[in-house]
Amino acid sequence: METADAVPASTDVVIIGGGIAGVSAAFFLAEKGIRTVVCEKGRFAGEQSSRNWGWVRQMGRDRAELPLAIESLRLWRQLESRWGIDAGFRQTGIVYAFRAGEDEEGLANWVESAEQHQLPIRRLDRTATQRLLPGIASDFHVAYHTADDGRAEPSKAVSAIAKAARDRGAVLVADCAVRSIERKAGRVSAVITEKGETACSAAIVAGGVWSRLFLGNLGVTLPQLKLLGAAMRVETAADLPQMPVGGSDFAFRKRIDGGYTVSRRNASLVPIVPDSFRLFTQFLPTLKTSWRELRLRVGKQFFTELAMPRHWSADAITPFERVRILDPAPSQALNRAGLENTIRAFPAFGDARITHQWAGFIDAMPDGIPVIAPVPLVPGLFISSGYSGHGFGIGPGAGRLMADIVAGDNPLVDPAPFGLERFGMRNRA
Repeated sequence: METADAVPASTDVVIIGGGIAGVSAAFFLAEKGIRTVVCEKGRFAGEQSSRNWGWVRQMGRDRAELPLAIESLRLWRQLESRWGIDAGFRQTGIVYAFRAGEDEEGLANWVESAEQHQLPIRRLDRTATQRLLPGIASDFHVAYHTADDGRAEPSKAVSAIAKAARDRGAVLVADCAVRSIERKAGRVSAVITEKGETACSAAIVAGGVWSRLFLGNLGVTLPQLKLLGAAMRVETAADLPQMPVGGSDFAFRKRIDGGYTVSRRNASLVPIVPDSFRLFTQFLPTLKTSWRELRLRVGKQFFTELAMPRHWSADAITPFERVRILDPAPSQALNRAGLENTIRAFPAFGDARITHQWAGFIDAMPDGIPVIAPVPLVPGLFISSGYSGHGFGIGPGAGRLMADIVAGDNPLVDPAPFGLERFGMRNRA
């Protein structure tokens, strides 16, 4: 993707981060006629935005996040027909399936929220499940199906949205780490990058797992940790469902390149790092309720982050320039388990051949809900981060909401659930 070589001398908004949250905000700001620059320290969509499963779902969303997921799905449907953006979106429906004895209570309770929003969710008995998902193992006795959910292609979606933003006047700059933000009378007045300074009145931090480190240097506390997810691409000659399917211990979706993205569902590695202790109190409730899904690990990541500077001056080389792209090794054990579990659920995957494996760091919040909001103590500074593994599906909606907030327009949905103040943390900015 073609990007600019330098930042302009001035603009209205600078977005820090070229993942789906950043480029979607840039697209909708550009649609509003607001001059926007996106600075990406490495390559656009180099990290989690291109490494996720590619599910676009409303099903199972947190009640606070559901209105945004609904609006985001509407935008996914319009990307190509309205704006000419080919993100590989397909409205295929999504299914969660349960074996006899597995706990479906959480999703069953969620149905009430779905019905309040008039979502087309159906609970299927064994016979209906077999009819919808030919080839599924006989021990699956119930499933939940949302017909209007779907899938898109992480490998192409972000670049397609970014190009559309550029076509509308946004300036995209790759290999351009932002070092700091300048303020006048307390307000954002400029952004300092490794390629120079650009004057602006607003800055959006959309740096994924890097957001906490960047904001900490400004005196703003974002309680965010990293999770490590793994996935793989497989090829098979079998005729399998076109829609994403998830069980308690597996997940897969059809890809437009003919393969399938497969993963071990409900299993994330949690690297123990210095921030794990700094934020222990905030994340303890999540650990208590989700410990079965988390695999705590102590390794070199602890020492890497221990040695990483947490504060720097605007003229210094930053951690963002030293690590352009986080490219962690995938967990072979998780991927192996994910494929084995998928074969057990759909025996036709038995001939599957793994062609690619990868991993990505997920920006996780204590409550699993992102921050899409202004920073109260720094006028002109905004955050779009902490998507907790949900960012791809709600990316367009989150970008539209962020653009509405920055522009002072009527927001796409009520922004209150996404505020920074909900954590009750004192910032010194």
